[in-house]
This record gives sequence, structure tokens and C-alpha cells, in this order.
Amino acid sequence: MISLEATVLTILRKKGVTSDHMFAAGLISIALSVISWAASLNASESTDRADRWGIFVGEWAPSFFALGVALRVDEKQDVKGGR
Repeated sequence: MISLEATVLTILRKKGVTSDHMFAAGLISIALSVISWAASLNASESTDRADRWGIFVGEWAPSFFALGVALRVDEKQDVKGGR
């Protein structure tokens, strides 16, 4: 049985995605969340939608960081194992 983790990591690696890309995506997600929240402070209407969007985008960060860690571990094993 093939694990889902191995499949996702394999696909990401074939596409050229590195752990640094995932960590950058996590930081960008946090920045977009803060920008969305800050924009909702100055908006006169429809701030609920901006607040929800900020929370939604902010929830991506842990996923990006987790994938970054998994890719980093995989990259380290490549160096040691000579894959």
C-alpha cells in the first residue's frame, strides 16, 4: 500500500518544489492574512468577508510548514542515502 505522504512528496519533488518553497509559501500565507485583516480595519462595509478570508488564508500556513518539514527530511535523506 502506498502512503499518501509519499505520493504527495513525490509529486512535489517531481515538480521541482523544495522545502524552501514551502516555507516561503507559509510565510506568504501569514503575510496575506495580516494584510487582509489590516484592510478590513479600514473598510467601511463588508468587513466580515475580509476577516473570514484572512482566517482562511492564515490556516494554509501550517500545511505549508508541515510540507516544508517533510520535504526537508526527505532532502536530508537524499543526501545521506544518495538517492
